[in-house]
Amino acid sequence: MIVAAAQFVPVPLAAEANAARMAGLVREAGDRGAGLVVFAELALTGYELDAIAAAPGRYAYVADDPVLAPVAAACRATGTAAVVNCPAPAAGGGLSLTSYVYGPDGALLTRYDKRHLFGPEKAVFTPGRTDGRCTLGGLRIALATCYDTAHPEVWERASADGCGIFLASAFHSDPDRVASGYAKGAREYGLHVVLANGLGPGSAGTACGLSGAWSPEAGRIAGAGDTAGLALADLRERITLMSDPAVAAVPVVECGEPLLDVRTAAPELLVSEIREDPVGAFAYLREGLVERLLRAQEALPDGLRLQLAEGYRPPALQRRYFEEYADELRAAHPEWPPARIRDAASQYVSPPEIAPHSAGGAVDLLLVTAGGAEMDMGSPLNAGPEESAGACFTHAPGLSAEARANRRVLSTALARAGLVNYPTEWWHWSYGDRYWALMTGAEHCLYGRKELSA
Repeated sequence: MIVAAAQFVPVPLAAEANAARMAGLVREAGDRGAGLVVFAELALTGYELDAIAAAPGRYAYVADDPVLAPVAAACRATGTAAVVNCPAPAAGGGLSLTSYVYGPDGALLTRYDKRHLFGPEKAVFTPGRTDGRCTLGGLRIALATCYDTAHPEVWERASADGCGIFLASAFHSDPDRVASGYAKGAREYGLHVVLANGLGPGSAGTACGLSGAWSPEAGRIAGAGDTAGLALADLRERITLMSDPAVAAVPVVECGEPLLDVRTAAPELLVSEIREDPVGAFAYLREGLVERLLRAQEALPDGLRLQLAEGYRPPALQRRYFEEYADELRAAHPEWPPARIRDAASQYVSPPEIAPHSAGGAVDLLLVTAGGAEMDMGSPLNAGPEESAGACFTHAPGLSAEARANRRVLSTALARAGLVNYPTEWWHWSYGDRYWALMTGAEHCLYGRKELSA
């Protein structure tokens, strides 16, 4: 996924104007291929502590406040998530310094209340008590706000929790603090860091901008300078792959749902006829997944339908696919050690022991017209990273506007129906499997590996 750090000079206390500006930046970032945009500390109001303290009720914004509606609408229109920081009502009364995370459907994904307040903030806000965490596009994300990042335990917990991305909203006036602090955090804790810093004057001084991103190995990998704009960083290497130990660690509590032949159980769904499979195993899916696909199809715009390309995959066939692709990688990269071969193969083919296709919980889908003509999705289905030059990634950069829009339509319908995407493959969606459980925070998965009965 491409993550954008956005910076601009807010109009003091003009929340409507600032929200409109943020909505415009979300749309710009979406047009440039970003899947997530992060805004600076108090971007909605400007960093105006005295005025906020004088009228706290006036400057307390709930997640569904009409003032924030343009940002949520921009997220929905572009399929881009956003982190928006503003004063918000605290759970026990008073104000919190809050980051609302709006998902690509415009709905609230999570909120984080700043835990470590700095100086005069303590007279205005109530500190939060929990760490900020969310999962989006296969990225496990930690949230922090400005002075939080001065506390080593915040970084330590993010790393210990398995987060790969550390998102910070801040109001820094010291360029040296920006230049050194975030590079150090990325390097010492093995995290990719994205900072959205303030720009322009506020009650604590003048923010210096310099928003950007840092990697543990390369240091600064994106920067916005000291003017309004976006800094975009490609963080696809931090996607949680099927080979991640966290996926294998998800417990299986088999729910017992049967495998259904979609061709007879749900004739409303189109099924591809290109598979050479006399048994027709590819057309089978778990009952719960079939129900959700029907719900997703109903939500599609008029004239569009889902077409199943492959569903259930027998365990022996899954193992063959995985080993064949691993052999291709070994031949192309004889210097790679076994662990790297396994990780690279897992970007495109699930390891056999955890494969969601073999549980009947995963499906490869096309978006087609009512007559069955395929829509432009930016790459052919099943075109791997090498063949597609990376366009197989759901949030790949460089897609045409048409392909990006079609992926957005597909993703919106399926996500709202409860499915999750494997972000290295725009066509792969699942429900009830281990990857779904990890990405949604479920305690266990619903479907284990299954053999198709005659």
